[in-house]
Amino acid sequence: MRPRTAAPTLRRERELLRSGHALVAGIDEVGRGSLAGPVTVGVVVVELSTRSAPVGLRDSKLLTPAAREALVPALQRWAPAWAVGHASAAEVDALGILRALRLAGTRALRQLPALPDLALLDGDYDWLNRPPAPPETACPALEAHVPVVTQIKGDLRCAAVAAASVLAKVERDALMTALDTEYPGYGWAGNKGYSAPEHLAALRQLGPCAQHRRSWRLPGVPQAARVASSPLAEQLDLLAAVDGADASAARQRGTGAELSERGA
Repeated sequence: MRPRTAAPTLRRERELLRSGHALVAGIDEVGRGSLAGPVTVGVVVVELSTRSAPVGLRDSKLLTPAAREALVPALQRWAPAWAVGHASAAEVDALGILRALRLAGTRALRQLPALPDLALLDGDYDWLNRPPAPPETACPALEAHVPVVTQIKGDLRCAAVAAASVLAKVERDALMTALDTEYPGYGWAGNKGYSAPEHLAALRQLGPCAQHRRSWRLPGVPQAARVASSPLAEQLDLLAAVDGADASAARQRGTGAELSERGA
């Protein structure tokens, strides 16, 4: 039996909020190690008046798919603001994984009604600011710099980061399930683009498709077969189509005077 883990709390977020930051965003990514599909970044904003997180919240990796999906409505009601951003496989190929993470994070932050004063980022590396900025053609730069505090195991300890991981995971999983119908044979509805045995077997049999990260060392695929992926615009159009019309809209509950004033 897997040992039970303590629920993440807002302790770290409240320390940062009490130090003079009105809005703190927990940020986490999913899909970084996938062989196919986008890399996805979730952002969940909290303020000092935000109450304890919904019961059952954990790092997304510790939850079953059903448990993650069941949490989403409660998390969306709980968070003063939230958003999810993507960078496509073609953008991962063109920019590299760290700049693609920054691009996905920037896209998520741009959806918010107001930029946070501080970002609490899972891990020990500030990929939101340190890599060279993506080209403006991919995503306009943020109107203001968002400073970052990194937190090792933030998705286990910090409620806002854990919530961001759940929202990002659920949205990316749904996207990969939809892409599975566009590109059948790779088992993406189950493996979500990761290196599961059935995915590796399909790569050897079918070769890579337009949604594979061609710059990566794809198991069983010769270097000569890893030609350029489909045009970036084509991938972005497909992502938008399968992700749904509301994927690029701001997600916020809209409560809290500070958030309302800053978003005005």
